[in-house]
Amino acid sequence: MIISFDIGGSAIKGGIARSETDIAALGRRPTPRDDFAAFVATLRAIIAETGEQPSRIALSIAGVVDPDTQRLICANIPCIHDRTLAADLEAELGLPVLIANDADCFAMAEAGLGAGRGHRIVFGAILGTGVGGGLVADGRLVNEAGGFAGEWGHGPIIALAAGNPPAAIPAYACGCGQKGCVDTVGGARGLERLHKTLHDLDLSSEEIIAQWQLGEEKATRTIDVYIDLVASPLALTINITGATIVPVGGGLSNVEPLLAQLDHAVRARTLRKFDRPLVVRSECRIEPGLIGAALLGLKVEALLPKA
Repeated sequence: MIISFDIGGSAIKGGIARSETDIAALGRRPTPRDDFAAFVATLRAIIAETGEQPSRIALSIAGVVDPDTQRLICANIPCIHDRTLAADLEAELGLPVLIANDADCFAMAEAGLGAGRGHRIVFGAILGTGVGGGLVADGRLVNEAGGFAGEWGHGPIIALAAGNPPAAIPAYACGCGQKGCVDTVGGARGLERLHKTLHDLDLSSEEIIAQWQLGEEKATRTIDVYIDLVASPLALTINITGATIVPVGGGLSNVEPLLAQLDHAVRARTLRKFDRPLVVRSECRIEPGLIGAALLGLKVEALLPKA
């Protein structure tokens, strides 16, 4: 038995896994963002709920681990940022610890139990507040150490003009330190940024989408530009990885007409032509971080020599 955690900036969620088909949610508690001792105590309390001793714990975190130093980069939870978190938690909890990027866990969940079942190469894409992704091949994460593989949201590659007719698009500054990343336009905040640039209007992503679905002219123009900007780098990612399915998670994945338009635009730009949907809504709608972390932990356990 292993215990998995989905570590977010606002909440820590726990799960218990005995097999790939036996994964159940445990408690949910607020994340202690600035107190490492309290952070450890929260994990310990969730573990105690089971009344059992797990063989290991596996964590899904919105961050990446430097594969050379093993230090975690996690800006939204200061008490664990820049720590050798796996080693620190192993010392505190007396258990083996596995840490994985949340987008990687999402991709693992979709490949194992979601929309990616039956596909050799699965690219899991996140279109939430920002943009993320993870790549799974033959049931294994590509570049398991760190969580950098699959990060199609970063790199200065967005077009300088998009839409029909083309509109000029600035190279927006990205939180990663670069300019012109997909992350600056592809998530909910990016959609809002585009609407402001195109129409000088401050609307939430929900308002933009609602107006688009009603046929409002300005919102329709924004969605046209958005699809054009996002489809090309996603098609390039598919060409490079050979993915045959792209499950999408995050808040924007709930807008099925938007996803359908993105799928149509992406399939028109990939080298391999698909006569079926390629960019699809994720199927693991509840806690994919927990599921993905559990699957990773179970795979590690399965590789260990039996006593």
